[in-house]
Amino acid sequence: MANKRKRDNAPESEPVEKIEQQSTKKVKAPAPTKAARASSNSSTSATPFKVDSTSPITIQVVAGSYDRVLHGITATVTPTTTTTTKNNRKKAAAAAAAETPTSYKVSFADTFLFNAHSSAIRCLALSPPSAPTPGQKGGQKVLLATGATDERINIYNISAHPPSAKAADDQKLLNSITPRPVLENPKNRELGTLLHHSSNITRLVFPNRSKLLSASEDSTVAVTRVRDWALLHTFKCPIPKAQGRPSGDTAALGAVPAGVNDFAVHPSNKIMISVSKGERSMRLWNLETGKKSRVLNFPKDVLMEIGEGKHSTGEARRIVWGEDEFAVTFDRDVLVFGMDCRPRCRVMREDVVGTKMTKVHEIKYVNLGKEEGQEEEKNVLAVATEDGRILFFDTAESELLEPPAPKEDAPEKEQQHKKLFESKTPNAKLIAQLGGKTAGVSGRIKDFTVLPVEDEESGKRSWFGASASSDGRVRMWRLESDDLRVKDESVKPGRQVGELLGTYETENRITCLGAFVMIPRPEGSVESEYEFDSEESEDDDESDDE
Repeated sequence: MANKRKRDNAPESEPVEKIEQQSTKKVKAPAPTKAARASSNSSTSATPFKVDSTSPITIQVVAGSYDRVLHGITATVTPTTTTTTKNNRKKAAAAAAAETPTSYKVSFADTFLFNAHSSAIRCLALSPPSAPTPGQKGGQKVLLATGATDERINIYNISAHPPSAKAADDQKLLNSITPRPVLENPKNRELGTLLHHSSNITRLVFPNRSKLLSASEDSTVAVTRVRDWALLHTFKCPIPKAQGRPSGDTAALGAVPAGVNDFAVHPSNKIMISVSKGERSMRLWNLETGKKSRVLNFPKDVLMEIGEGKHSTGEARRIVWGEDEFAVTFDRDVLVFGMDCRPRCRVMREDVVGTKMTKVHEIKYVNLGKEEGQEEEKNVLAVATEDGRILFFDTAESELLEPPAPKEDAPEKEQQHKKLFESKTPNAKLIAQLGGKTAGVSGRIKDFTVLPVEDEESGKRSWFGASASSDGRVRMWRLESDDLRVKDESVKPGRQVGELLGTYETENRITCLGAFVMIPRPEGSVESEYEFDSEESEDDDESDDE
């Protein structure tokens, strides 16, 4: 019988080693290729979408809710200050960028709205768009997967192109009797349902076009092949032992909280990290061998610093991969780990964020591209909070803030208490914030996404953001290229950035959200309501690359 692998404490143990080899090399994930970076679902896509600054941009937004409703919305963002012709488009675009800032307006329309599940929708995932094929009649497609508390995963095929002008004309009569604009896309369809789990679905990820990974409260992570929707492998996480009844425990009498809260796949598609309920640890998995690689306990002293003490669960809620690090979300703070699995910094220290510890709901990495004079791309960590803000942090080692020194003039009892809970972990630098009470957002931001776009003429990068609140509102934001960059010390940290383009009332309690920039339909493509081309050849090519 094989010996059980030993748990490791992240800050005190030696750097994580490969189990398969006897060498002492650190586990360093392979550098992801450009294709892997673009398709990874662990963070916001690093590859910006090329756009024309004078043309409208259509964004497909998909939101799931507690009310079982799956809501598809198209947000068409149109520049309003620049008017150009074909002959002087380049001159007008340059003049607009240099002199007059372009303002934008957004118009919303419903693309689909129906009860997708028999109970609350917990999560959803969008795949990368299919590759363009010469002569393809149906156009490019995006796979949509939704998971709910009914143990089912529903799969949909949605078009990556905006609805045609003909479809908009045909629905004018329908729009005349509906309270909100409707713009249905006839190429959207349902593919079927997966029954790979026996409990609530907690997380869905398309690491690439050919695979779907799903996590559930049955303590498993399933790997499904997209080509034929066959179950390839199931990662089984152990159910923790009962250790008292922590506050907030909703497990049945005689049971223990169990299930996978979240997992993250490295952009190389070779390593996965999972975090589960009732465990103060994270598990590393080898996706090539399908076996567990290591179990790492969270340091007790660091958990005390972030408010996860003896009487708290201490479990991680969310986890995402960055370029050379990964971030783990707890109830009211975030820890950033390096590739050696040692804590690098925390994020939500009270003196940095300006408020008392607030609940964290979602985190994502945003790629800023290459800065002047630097070869590597810059990434910042975006954190959505209970008080309606999205905070952007710089987690680079050179920008970390040292913990504050304890006050010497404090009373003796207070000094002893602070010494016991003294902060020793550096904090990430707060760059900017989006939303909040100053922007008219007071409710929690349950989920969000940030979509990078790049002007074809000037090469200037900007971002469109979509945020979803529990009050049912979907907000569209725009961030300029300089909003997330701190070029000199005169820039105030934590400044308010971003422009609110518009708000859409879904009238449902939103739980999850996804979005992508729709691809303009190529000229000469055939628009048929009944054209559904097979993508098996494309999936075969992608599976061969795995």
